[in-house]
Amino acid sequence: MSLPFGAAPVDPAPVWTAECLLPAVGASVATARSLVRRELGRWGLDALVDDCCLIVSELASNVVRHGGNVFTLRLGSNGCWVYGEVFDQGDGVPSQRDADPESVSGRGLLIVDELADDWGVAASGRGGKTVWFLAGTGSRSLLPVVPHQSRIAVC
Repeated sequence: MSLPFGAAPVDPAPVWTAECLLPAVGASVATARSLVRRELGRWGLDALVDDCCLIVSELASNVVRHGGNVFTLRLGSNGCWVYGEVFDQGDGVPSQRDADPESVSGRGLLIVDELADDWGVAASGRGGKTVWFLAGTGSRSLLPVVPHQSRIAVC
């Protein structure tokens, strides 16, 4: 078993990866969704695009609202599943809560929990935290994955 980015175990390690450093501002949520849509499309994982876009939107929105000044979005895939993580230097640790039925916020991690196959939070030894997710683990790969043809995208 390997740790592709350090927060959650996946096996085998991702063949395709993408990473983006974004300012913690509202417009970055749309930029993060665009990265997910573009890269998962390139990786042939169209069936996971909508769920992963929503998960990333919720995690990026949490950073904008509660995190530091910037955040890093990292994605990886082996052609079957998508592993993603959002790192920020904020002090708080996100946790699920029961949202008031009248509230217009507070349901983000409930949505992540429903859409992701697994997710969690890992504290960083240098401060901050990583919120990670895994999606598509029940899917069968339709793509031949050739490790020496791995692709890394950085925005």
